[in-house]
Amino acid sequence: MVVSVLAATASAWGVLMGLSPVLQIRRMLRQRSSREVSLGYFAILLAGFVLWISYGIAAGNMWLVVPNSIALLVGFTLVAVALRLRRSLCRTGARPRRRRRGWSRRAWPRCWTRAWRRSWG
Repeated sequence: MVVSVLAATASAWGVLMGLSPVLQIRRMLRQRSSREVSLGYFAILLAGFVLWISYGIAAGNMWLVVPNSIALLVGFTLVAVALRLRRSLCRTGARPRRRRRGWSRRAWPRCWTRAWRRSWG
């Protein structure tokens, strides 16, 4: 009985944790920028979700499969939105933000630095 209640509680909390990247997605869409999101971090996290889903299926434990599946879907959505915003920044030619102490190297998208190197390098 106690194990079932603990499994249900942990699974419900896992669903909430899986839905938490929706807040980051909302912020990216509002700011029209995904510059502050680490895609490497989310790639490692998504691989972990796939492993936990595989383990849950092999063990026949749906308490593991459901929250990790939700987290995997939301994580893929976040990566897709981040990539779309990064590509649209290169296509639209939007200007980077100027910082107080001058231009930051990270403020320039990769497509701009490549084009600059080709024209000046």
